[in-house]
Amino acid sequence: MTDTRVEETPQTETTAPEAGAAPVPAFDAQRRATELAILDALRAVVDPEIGMNVVELALIKQIILGKDETEIKMILTTPFCPYAGSMIQQVKEQAESVVEHDVKITLLAERWDPRDAGLMW
Repeated sequence: MTDTRVEETPQTETTAPEAGAAPVPAFDAQRRATELAILDALRAVVDPEIGMNVVELALIKQIILGKDETEIKMILTTPFCPYAGSMIQQVKEQAESVVEHDVKITLLAERWDPRDAGLMW
């Protein structure tokens, strides 16, 4: 499951919505399509020790799509993973091939649970 956060400017009392403006939909199909395209691209990033990709291993925890920058929050299978640098770089490159702008990778301190591996998005 991915959490997609939309960064918007909060409305204040002085900024009223324009008359006749369409309401913001609860589900944005274009954003979801981009998110799924990123996940598909990330399937090419394989953990060499385990032989499964980062999506199957449930290492990708959140994708935050932005206009000028996208952030991917992920974890590693072990805190001292010898392939961490390579995998992070591959995740960044694969995601940037989809969104065509800068992608920031954030490592979370969350521990990986092998029971999550194999769960599909």
